[in-house]
Amino acid sequence: MGSVRLLPGREKSLLRRHPWVFAGAIDQVKGSPTDGETVEVLDSRGNFLAWGAYSPASQIRVRVWSWLREDQIGADFFLQHLGAAIQARQGLLMERETNALRLVHAESDGLPGVIVDRYADTLVVQFLSSGAERWREEIADALLQLTDARCIYERSDAEVRRLENLPERCGPLRGDAPPRQITILENGLRFLVDVYQGHKTGHYLDQRNNRRIVRAMAQGRHILDCFCYSGGFLVNALAGGAASVTAIDASQDALELARQNLLLNQLSLANVDLQQADVFQALRGFRDRALRFDLIVLDPPKFAPTASHIAQAARGYKDINLLAFKLLRPGGILVTFSCSAGVDASLFQKIVAGAALDAGVEAQILYWLFQAEDHPVGLAFPEGAYLKGLVIRVK
Repeated sequence: MGSVRLLPGREKSLLRRHPWVFAGAIDQVKGSPTDGETVEVLDSRGNFLAWGAYSPASQIRVRVWSWLREDQIGADFFLQHLGAAIQARQGLLMERETNALRLVHAESDGLPGVIVDRYADTLVVQFLSSGAERWREEIADALLQLTDARCIYERSDAEVRRLENLPERCGPLRGDAPPRQITILENGLRFLVDVYQGHKTGHYLDQRNNRRIVRAMAQGRHILDCFCYSGGFLVNALAGGAASVTAIDASQDALELARQNLLLNQLSLANVDLQQADVFQALRGFRDRALRFDLIVLDPPKFAPTASHIAQAARGYKDINLLAFKLLRPGGILVTFSCSAGVDASLFQKIVAGAALDAGVEAQILYWLFQAEDHPVGLAFPEGAYLKGLVIRVK
């Protein structure tokens, strides 16, 4: 088995249980470890620190599997740790209210690069790192043993795999292929999930609680839902008694799925305006026409996939929030999100505050919003807190 020895002083993050070892922290690699192979991580004096998966193509050169020297990384290890992650979800409130939730959340569950989402009796998995890829078959076998899933479908098509020099892979992994669309229950509402080509693994499970909050604020309001995708916020707004909803997305397929989800919940389309458009351009058009709304939801895609994109992302977030502030009536509510891990909560608040200042409005934060509880954040892994949101009232 190969080993990785760190430069002097570079073990501090590992001693705090952060699971990443960057290439620049490594002094020496012994042996010839291949993609995903388990290596021993040592400090500069040769003392054991952790077992991790080696990734020669990535700047994150090692991702930690275990801090215990006695652990053996193999099928039994994954059976135990997957079981612990699944067990941790049992008893949570949402586990009793929905048949769709995240069962394994990568680093925050001690399983770097492993994502497992449950949609009814189908599991959708992603293997996003070299280590996860190497143990793909053992992980799939363990998931069948630990759950009552009828089938497992793989969606290893996220862009992050390119950083690991891994090809995209999608298709049935265990059992028969699931139906193209699966009906799930969430907060008393039903949604169709496209597990084959839908965003992420098919549905934004992390926004479950935030959709419920929008539903509670929707009564009698005229609402603008930007980047609406399959209608998660749209359906909740109408179920909450919204007077009207204008929903915008660049994808006609997403808008069609949103329309189907409205019909699935027996919600009238009479006061719904589904628009296929670039959101930035649409908002500028609304501004020029002096349109106003009572509540606006901004749930854009990731603007900063890596740290090098933070400045560009900040400009995008400021522009879109500035436009939204200009479209709100006095007393209106802005529900705004960032899912860019490189933009932390403090920076996001500063960006939105700058947008309000440039828009000439005074505003107050009513709530901070985060990802749902089945997407936990390891205390030693702040990067896991990728979704952050603000509920803001304009004076």
